[in-house]
Amino acid sequence: MSTILDHPEAQALLDQTEVSPDSVRSCTRQLTRFVQRYLPCFDRDEQRRHADTILRGKRTGLQRQTTEPMARHAGQKRRPLHHFVGAGRWDDDAVRTELRRPVRQELADPDAVLVLDGHGVPKQGDDSCGVDRQWCGRLGQVANCPVGYFRAYAAPQGQTVVAARLYLTQERAQDRRHRQKTYVPPEVVFQAGGRLGLDLVRTAGRERPHGWVAGADEFGRASAWRAHLRLDGERYVLDVPSNTLVRDLSDRRPPVRAGGRERRPVFARAEVWAARQPKGRWRKFRLRDGTKGRRDVKALPPWVQTKDADGCAGPRERLVVLRTWATKPQTWYTLSNAPQEVPLVAVVRAHGERQGVDELFEDGNQEVGLNHDEVRSWTGWRHHLTLALLALWFSQLERRRLGEKKSGGDGSASAADLHGVVAVAAAPDGDDRGPGECGAAA
Repeated sequence: MSTILDHPEAQALLDQTEVSPDSVRSCTRQLTRFVQRYLPCFDRDEQRRHADTILRGKRTGLQRQTTEPMARHAGQKRRPLHHFVGAGRWDDDAVRTELRRPVRQELADPDAVLVLDGHGVPKQGDDSCGVDRQWCGRLGQVANCPVGYFRAYAAPQGQTVVAARLYLTQERAQDRRHRQKTYVPPEVVFQAGGRLGLDLVRTAGRERPHGWVAGADEFGRASAWRAHLRLDGERYVLDVPSNTLVRDLSDRRPPVRAGGRERRPVFARAEVWAARQPKGRWRKFRLRDGTKGRRDVKALPPWVQTKDADGCAGPRERLVVLRTWATKPQTWYTLSNAPQEVPLVAVVRAHGERQGVDELFEDGNQEVGLNHDEVRSWTGWRHHLTLALLALWFSQLERRRLGEKKSGGDGSASAADLHGVVAVAAAPDGDDRGPGECGAAA
């Protein structure tokens, strides 16, 4: 009896996803060279060995990406490895700086998008740094969790996460016992999530060329936050809540009396305004394919005004309403300060990169244990994230390399096709792993 796998299109897809043993072996060699670039950033031999074990362990496809299964897989003791991640005296800032150099070399593009997002991971108890009752995006509700703010870099050549900050609620930041127990540095004070996000954008500076800033409605809803970006000369496309009050500047109303001035349009909720628009006003776009396949959206692009925190009308902005072509469509309401000469397709594309980064976080959770946080201290959280971001960057490099090889140079092989290969390729081998000079080419 025939099955769906017997269909010609299915057979063609299976042929495309076939990976040779040589490709698997080449992944192992690539991992060895990749790790060598970062080992000199660690001061002592045992730190370099532990870093090598962690990075290789994150690429072995272990169900749980924590130190115990990684130590068992490598035939090592767990305690030294756990201490290395949770409290080791090594400079994660230096490692992340070294991470950003090849990201710039490989992906730098003047139209790239800095994507900001906050992520919470549910945790029991209140012993871990930053854990509090707060919004957990992963669960879609308030829960006991720490929250990290992340900056991803998304360009036509690829994308990865390059920076992260741990958020402390005001209660936790002022809790002396919690600070002492989790070793929060004295210079760390309470900063609202918006301030952390703004710092992440500003620290990108000129080191990372980009043309856009994108982010969730946590950032876009604040008129003051958008004003900061405008003052900094940043071009943004930011999500806002569906109940945001907007005034369509093209919707002039007739004067009250003959010869009088036209009245300004009234403010309406963005979702109510969008529901009133005729079908002919929507424009269709195709975004770059994601790991889940083709992505088509339709968009509305009016010029609007919103209200600031004081209730006054703000500057002229674009309200771009985006909706997927699906039986149960997903809708985003976004505001952008892109000028008139910037085509709508560029705004839509920039926002689409944020959706791609959402998929990137899913990959990071599944493949390198981005959300497998077993540490409790401020330093441990930073160490864990630094090592996870390194492993995630390696995954992206391998997907690009294998995609180009399988597609004859156009990189069309999907990330889903390559998932198994990247995971299998990281098994330990007998290659020499001596340290090189920090900053040397991988």
